[in-house]
Amino acid sequence: MSAVDGLYEEAGGREITVMDAAPRSLADLVPGARAAVTRVVADGEPAVVARLHDLGFTPGAMVEVVRRAPLRDPVLYRVKDYEVCLRRAQAACVHIGEVER
Repeated sequence: MSAVDGLYEEAGGREITVMDAAPRSLADLVPGARAAVTRVVADGEPAVVARLHDLGFTPGAMVEVVRRAPLRDPVLYRVKDYEVCLRRAQAACVHIGEVER
């Protein structure tokens, strides 16, 4: 199965269009959940995107939510064998794909 611009070609030669759901972010995850990073975006803030990439939040990286502070902010994440603490606004810049619990 190959993906090109939202179209998937199945073995039978049929094409189906995949509807993009609302993007999920790290800020949506609960403690104990794991997900793969799909992209990092920040409106008008290229320095934030660069910093998150430097911290290991790159497409394909697996991220696990370790724990949250008592008031839900900040949150401790495990990415690439180390732990990083992010505020909710920063975590919202990291879009994720499939979520494992």
